[in-house]
Amino acid sequence: MAIFSVYVVNKAGGLIYQYDNYVPRAEAEKTFSYPLDLVLKIHDEKVVVSFGQRDGIRGTVSCQQVNVKAYKMYIVITGNMSWLELKCCIVYVLYLLLTLCTHTSINLVGHALLSINGVDVNGKFTADGKEIIEYLKDSTNYPVSIRFGRARLSSNEKLMLASMFHSLFAIGSQLSPEVGSSGIEMLETDMFKLHCFQTLTGIKFIVLADPRQSGIDALLRKIYEIYSDFALKNPFYSLEMPIRCELFDQNLKGALEIAEKAANFGPGS
Repeated sequence: MAIFSVYVVNKAGGLIYQYDNYVPRAEAEKTFSYPLDLVLKIHDEKVVVSFGQRDGIRGTVSCQQVNVKAYKMYIVITGNMSWLELKCCIVYVLYLLLTLCTHTSINLVGHALLSINGVDVNGKFTADGKEIIEYLKDSTNYPVSIRFGRARLSSNEKLMLASMFHSLFAIGSQLSPEVGSSGIEMLETDMFKLHCFQTLTGIKFIVLADPRQSGIDALLRKIYEIYSDFALKNPFYSLEMPIRCELFDQNLKGALEIAEKAANFGPGS
């Protein structure tokens, strides 16, 4: 029961602020003998499991692969389709967004290599500068204890997700049978809810929270108030640009702490 993260997206679909408030830890450490029964690869300067499964450690699908699927789906949507076909495509794209946001889908849960023999790795290198892939190919280094965990989203992946959600928000508004739809306000999975509040100027405030966390609507408006007070009123801040303001950070963290402590948990938002 927590508030996981906050995103601020400008009216052009660019990510201008992101804060991870709480990231669940999903790690597993096992001792392996030679040969390693998992297939590893380099992805985004990290060593990840590309194939195989053992004791909950499993492979992943890269964000580039998912992005290609979403892009192809966008091309199909713009063609000559029936209303039912269009809605089915939208549902599928929304599914891709949700699974990519949290890595909770079976196809997208992947693990990255975090440490070898209790020593944290540095990207694709061991602590003493050796390439991890080559190190694990040497039988003399076994048995070896390896800790795996879910890879954090990179900055580029977060930028891509913000742009994707911006497009889906616009599509959701256009699908409405009534004029003046507010667009996507909430997306729900079994693990989290995504809440979105768009201002009259097109800025989107997005909060990912536990499904039982209440008071999110009030929190979104509080974040908007903090944005108005500590970003827009900052003489050094330029509109539509990334927010880098210490007072904004401090007040946002304070608002999240208050919301988590004060909220009553239940089925509502």
